[in-house]
Amino acid sequence: MAKVKETTGIVGLEVVPNAREVLINLYNKTLNEIKAVPEDEGYRKAVESFTRHRLEVCQKEEDLEKIEESIGCGQVEELIEEAQDELKLIGKMIEWDPWGVPDDYECEVIENDAPVPKHVPLHRPGPLPVEFYKTLDAVTQKEVPPVTSGEPQLKE
Repeated sequence: MAKVKETTGIVGLEVVPNAREVLINLYNKTLNEIKAVPEDEGYRKAVESFTRHRLEVCQKEEDLEKIEESIGCGQVEELIEEAQDELKLIGKMIEWDPWGVPDDYECEVIENDAPVPKHVPLHRPGPLPVEFYKTLDAVTQKEVPPVTSGEPQLKE
């Protein structure tokens, strides 16, 4: 006899008894709708990749706990919400058409030197490895002899 889940333990997130079937339906719908995005776009490739993986897990596994464990992104009810959100995002991405920007498009960059409030993290990356600086120094300090004419230069 299979275990019956009584609660998700998350306020406002109800148990979905047929979560596996719901997920399979959502993942198939996602794979169908993402076809409207150009094939070479990274967004489409990423969505197709993780959605196919999750669909395969749901098709192979009957046990909801095993599905949750295999996918590793929370409870099946959370996966359902995530899949529903992805479907909404696909619709928005198609509407916004971010891949339709012409190659010669130039955007205005506005720099703001206002101080960042103390409670906002700066998200600055850590220092680069020492090897990076050694390579940079080696590349920038190479002396290139000046070319004065088309004649070959003789070394002394």
